[in-house]
Amino acid sequence: MTTSTIEIDQLAINTIRTLSMDAVQEANSGHPGTPMALAPLTYSLWAKFLNYDPANPNWMGRDRFVLSCGHASMLLYSVLHLAEVSKVDADGNPIDGPAISLEDIRNFRQLVSPCAGHPEFGYAAGIETTTGPLGQGLGNSVGMAIAGKWLAATYDKPGYELFGFDTYAVCSDGDVMEGIGCEAASLAGHLKLSNLCWVYDDNEITIEGRTDLAFSEDVAGRFESLGWSVITVEDANDLGALEAAYAKFKSTTDKPTLIIVKSIIGFGAPNKQDTSSAHGSPLGDEEIKLTKENYGWDYDKFTVPDGVLEHFRSTVGKRGSDSYAEWTEKFSAYKSEFPELATQLEQMQANELPEGWESSLPEFPADAKGMASRASSGKVLNSVCGSIPWMIGGSADLAGSNKSNNDAPGAGDFLASDYSGKNFHFGIREHAMAAASNGMSLCGLRPYCATFFVFTDYLRPSLRLSSIMHQPVLYIMTHDSIGLGEDGPTHQPVEHLAACRSIPGVLVMRPADANEVSACYRAALSDKKRPSVLVLSRQNLPTLEAASTTDAIKGAYVLQDCDGTPDAILMATGSEVQICVEAAEKLTAAGKKVRVVSVPCWELFDEQSAEYRESVLPAAVTNRVACEAGIKMGWEKYLGAEGSFVGMDSFGASGPFEELYEKFGITPDAVAKAAS
Repeated sequence: MTTSTIEIDQLAINTIRTLSMDAVQEANSGHPGTPMALAPLTYSLWAKFLNYDPANPNWMGRDRFVLSCGHASMLLYSVLHLAEVSKVDADGNPIDGPAISLEDIRNFRQLVSPCAGHPEFGYAAGIETTTGPLGQGLGNSVGMAIAGKWLAATYDKPGYELFGFDTYAVCSDGDVMEGIGCEAASLAGHLKLSNLCWVYDDNEITIEGRTDLAFSEDVAGRFESLGWSVITVEDANDLGALEAAYAKFKSTTDKPTLIIVKSIIGFGAPNKQDTSSAHGSPLGDEEIKLTKENYGWDYDKFTVPDGVLEHFRSTVGKRGSDSYAEWTEKFSAYKSEFPELATQLEQMQANELPEGWESSLPEFPADAKGMASRASSGKVLNSVCGSIPWMIGGSADLAGSNKSNNDAPGAGDFLASDYSGKNFHFGIREHAMAAASNGMSLCGLRPYCATFFVFTDYLRPSLRLSSIMHQPVLYIMTHDSIGLGEDGPTHQPVEHLAACRSIPGVLVMRPADANEVSACYRAALSDKKRPSVLVLSRQNLPTLEAASTTDAIKGAYVLQDCDGTPDAILMATGSEVQICVEAAEKLTAAGKKVRVVSVPCWELFDEQSAEYRESVLPAAVTNRVACEAGIKMGWEKYLGAEGSFVGMDSFGASGPFEELYEKFGITPDAVAKAAS
């Protein structure tokens, strides 16, 4: 290296550090220590290796950079500002102006700024995912790496290599301690995701003190046993060692890479470096002054010295611009030779589905025997996967029970030996499965993941982030209630419908029969901004004569009615709709006028017009009964002060499902009695 190169490298690194320190101090909250420590490794990656065009930040072929330790958000915001990443419009197209301005950084952690306390996807271009809950970014990065492998295996052609992108994730001690981090690492190692690089900040500090208070494992040994290539950099300030580590990752073709970087948190702060106090609070004006003296920094607050922006333009900007130009030229020729495949890629980029995909949705004839909604879901899933080529997914080792296999000819399995398969085997890793699905969705795919409904407990944080990031991940959750029977209360979800419904922005769908299943798929896949949870039965449900795929997408509809104003309205979801139908027969025989309302999705019903909602649940009818094999929570808004609930107020039990419904009083007689 020449002297001038060394000087500009250090100047750029210290600009990242000082912007981070100044922003945290101005906000009087935040995490300065990690950005100060990791500025060199982030700078080295962006300036020398990351294939990213700041002028086209949503380019499909770009490398992905994930800051899994999201508390260090100023590290990301500083780099995005210095790289001059472009602002984008609502459709993701670049427009004039920076994604992160210096004024945005001055307003770190304020409502007027996209520089939130933790990176928030959608706030600014260059923020690839929402991070903060430790380990989530690692799970997302595995999904992004999976997407890269699948896209390359599916769409690349000889001479048209479009998807060789890599995914980098910077992580902390907390990320590798978290269970989801372990799950994600295990999955990535098994799949030999050689396009995945995690950079582990081994600073030996947590909020409570030194990591040896609670953490003493051999991280390198663990990752090697999981099938990773492991490289150690002894000093985070050694740019030569960092570059060698990144270069070794780039040359590794048979496994993911972990780069362990020994760093000093709060590097340069004379009284706070290498202490917990540098982690999560401002350094203070006096400590910042002393730290800047250590850096030889003689500039005002929030200063980007001359030459730094020009240096970023000549490194990441020039490399990314050249790569983007080459890619677009190649894609233009690809469109001529493979127009159908190119159209699919353009639809993915635009978050669109193939025209007419809805025509593949099946309709089912009335059938008293019917089928379990998990079984009808399997039929619908296979139909839509056939019409949406980039709809891919799998199960947490329960595909046969979830009926979540794509059985179309050529669908195949996604394996380390064949990345073109559409069926994923996530193993018994529910949390990483959901986080990886978020990562795939962030790359334009339409993923689905499946397990038993009770195990939403294990993946809930990732489901929540699906909603926060407006990602339309499809969650196929079977064995939905005490109706699963003999497996008993550990596997019988009781409070889970209420728990999922409580997450803002999640569509929770519990269809009553096969045609409602088909309607729920239509609603879920038509929604580009929200995740959907399909809650499906193990036991058979009759295919109802009156069930309507048209009305079901409104969230609730009149399944069975009477002449004139009803004396009672019976409401239910899923398997309990049939119980209400039978209760209505009893009440009608006793001279009552009864309406039965199926409510497959509260969220969709609540979005309908006031007129429609009144037509289904007229305010004048206060004698209402809701029946659901879960807890009552939430039904109050439909029941009103005088309504009754027939359902669960305890955990379930082990036994045949018919006997369980009797034991817990979820029967036509109980519903009829409540409505009398």
